[in-house]
Amino acid sequence: MKNLKMKSARAMLDISQEQLAEAVGVTRQTIGMIEAGKFNPSLKLCIAICKTLNKTLNDIFWEDDEYEG
Repeated sequence: MKNLKMKSARAMLDISQEQLAEAVGVTRQTIGMIEAGKFNPSLKLCIAICKTLNKTLNDIFWEDDEYEG
């Protein structure tokens, strides 16, 4: 499943995939694969991404269609 929330949060901060990758210590390709839904990041990487984007794990990695309160 594509991670459009991560892509949207990154775009709102005007951060490129390359900039986010550098901030969290991975390659641009890794960020692209996460956004495309082709790579499941470790919890450590998820936390680093969220901190960089000023979001929570729920904001970026929770799948809304699984829970509709």
